[in-house]
Amino acid sequence: MNLLSIENLSKHFNEKILFEHISFGIDDRDKIGLIGVNGTGKTTLLKILAGEESADTGNIAIGNDVKIGYLPQNPEFDEKATVLQQIFWGNSSEMRLLREYEQTVEQIDHHPSDSRLQKRLLTLSQQMDNGNIWRLESEAKSILTKLGIEDFSAVIGDLSGGQKKRIALASALINPSDLLILDEPTNHLDNEIIDWLEEYLANRKGALLMVTHDRYFLDRVVNLIIELDQAQLYSYSGNYSTFLELKAERLALEQANELRRQNILRQELAWIRRGAKARSTKQKARIQRFERLQEDEPDYRPEMAEISVVSSRLGKKVIELEHISKSFGGQRLINDFDYIILRNERAGIVGPNGSGKTTLLNIIAGILPPDSGDVAVGQTVKIGYFSQENTEMNEEQRVIEYIQEVAEFYPTEEGNSISASQMLERFLFLPEMQWSHIANLSGGERRRLYLCRVLMEAPNVLLFDEPTNDLDIQTLGILEDYLDEFPGAIIVVSHDRYFLDRVAEKIYAFEGNGQIKQYPGNYSDYQRLSREKLNSKVNEQEKSRSKVIQQNTSDTEEQQKQKKTLKFTFKEQREYAEIDDRIGEVEEELEGISGKIVDAGSDYELLQQLADQQKLLEGRLEELMERWVYLNELAEAIEKNKKR
Repeated sequence: MNLLSIENLSKHFNEKILFEHISFGIDDRDKIGLIGVNGTGKTTLLKILAGEESADTGNIAIGNDVKIGYLPQNPEFDEKATVLQQIFWGNSSEMRLLREYEQTVEQIDHHPSDSRLQKRLLTLSQQMDNGNIWRLESEAKSILTKLGIEDFSAVIGDLSGGQKKRIALASALINPSDLLILDEPTNHLDNEIIDWLEEYLANRKGALLMVTHDRYFLDRVVNLIIELDQAQLYSYSGNYSTFLELKAERLALEQANELRRQNILRQELAWIRRGAKARSTKQKARIQRFERLQEDEPDYRPEMAEISVVSSRLGKKVIELEHISKSFGGQRLINDFDYIILRNERAGIVGPNGSGKTTLLNIIAGILPPDSGDVAVGQTVKIGYFSQENTEMNEEQRVIEYIQEVAEFYPTEEGNSISASQMLERFLFLPEMQWSHIANLSGGERRRLYLCRVLMEAPNVLLFDEPTNDLDIQTLGILEDYLDEFPGAIIVVSHDRYFLDRVAEKIYAFEGNGQIKQYPGNYSDYQRLSREKLNSKVNEQEKSRSKVIQQNTSDTEEQQKQKKTLKFTFKEQREYAEIDDRIGEVEEELEGISGKIVDAGSDYELLQQLADQQKLLEGRLEELMERWVYLNELAEAIEKNKKR
């Protein structure tokens, strides 16, 4: 079923054309990945489809009763709200009902004798029952727990940026929607949560449209890729791997067509130069065809050229960490950690959010001192630190000025040099963009500019803290190729599994209580070794349990004698005979209480008394059921003992 159709949609930003006359549709089974170079308008397109922004021209037709859920890249929060209040902050009728119910419960807590509030609560409860809304609250708490948020009453203003993003994601996931739109949903999520989200979205009913740089995520979740390229939209059926193959075919065809056009142009130009006179109709038509061929020249397609790898000379001694420890707020993040960074180091650092990964990078970079231990840095070391934030960006500064602050020229491996302007072109900043103010750049373009500046400094030790956040896939591919040839040390903190697989040759994993363990290989190797370690631990526990069982079953003669005399006590025999009736009596009482609750209407005081009685009876029933299980197991054991 078609949910949404887009026809001839166009959007300009200042003088830049983001997309022009694009058309496509979304069906209820589509799981779509939207990709493109930073600054091509991906986020803008999502905002337009979510109703947050308007297009310059074109039409969007949305099916009747189609609900759209949206997670923006930078969600807005009510800093004074609790986690649950923020979660239920949606425009759907279900969310409005949940909010009203929660507010009414809170008001009754302060005014328990207000009959108007009691009546309102009863009405809302019936509406919640009729719409099966109770499951949303349960689902919200379940998803929050999966995302690592366990304090549902915490105030939003007291939480970290990563925690806030996860709360916004949970809100988008539980809001009932036919089309779910997500802008960079994996940013600020650790690998374990990304694995869970991957499975959740793959199995979720309804359509999905998302922007993400996570290539494994795209491979495992989506069945359709749409690409914004040169203001046009291209569609590819399949996942990310299929997209790579189909795009290569498209570019090869475009190249072949362009070569054919150039050949015809050369032939026509030679004819023109021979002095052909435009007297006959045939000659005029040929000249017009030549002019059209010239006009059909394709738009300049900037490709991020290969960056010549250069770095400062690096001596034998790089960086050595000896017995490093660090704590924050009473929590031990790093405990007695030793690490010798080698000249050709290729290390990835992984662990849950808040475990201390960025702290370790800051200690290596000399930004943060350890509580104890020593950090020794070689004299030739020149660190390039690509942090999570684009530090010290003056929005009034022009793009080229930001790079020229570092250097006017970048030395190449061949012994030549390229200008700051040429370096920017290799990072897809065309000459006209280089004189734009940084304030006019998208978030992704700023990240790309920041990366250009870090590499322009020609470091010999590279530290990356979540480098894939907000970078487009094309930039990531070129960066990975650059790092393959980089002659110095590379330390990467990342949740991007694909990036770690491409770059890392060893993994340092934060495993709790400040312990950091080393694993050989890339991220996939680390996952395999972690599973083997976990399975080995489970097997050891099973062996220990089997050993205990064996010890317990190898009884002495006295124990065998006791087995032969195994029987009920007088009290147990009587209890065993009566327990079924006692359970039945309690179940009847519970049924009676349920009927009284229905009849109580808006009598809040009576409802409270009945609820208390119901709770007591449920506790009593649980005790009786536990006793029933014990007595029946004992009866079975006695019966088996008699047969021996």
